[in-house]
Amino acid sequence: MTAQKSVLQLSVHEERIRKKVWATVSKFSGVASIAMDDKTGKMTVVGEVDVSVIVKKLRKICNAELVSVEIVKPSEKKPEPTEIVTFPVTHFNYPYQYQSSYANSYYQPCENYRVVVEEPNTCVIM
Repeated sequence: MTAQKSVLQLSVHEERIRKKVWATVSKFSGVASIAMDDKTGKMTVVGEVDVSVIVKKLRKICNAELVSVEIVKPSEKKPEPTEIVTFPVTHFNYPYQYQSSYANSYYQPCENYRVVVEEPNTCVIM
């Protein structure tokens, strides 16, 4: 099914009914966008939906009539060439980078204090 632009004429006089109409139409799968003009009472639904089912559901809430249905052609946009800016990297500075000096010592937040473990297995069972 292709995308369609459907215009519906609704008789919505209260805010409560307007909210119900919005909720009902938005629950349909395939609806891409919904727009409503409050002054004229026209609702525009765009998407891959069956319009007759939407009108049938909306007639339970308010007076609804189908005004027009148009097939929406997908817009053919050419991708714009984007410029890629590169900067030369001279030095990597990662704050949590692994250093080989941590392998035989405990890491302490203070750089002046360091405990070195000479034997990796210091646990002795007697």
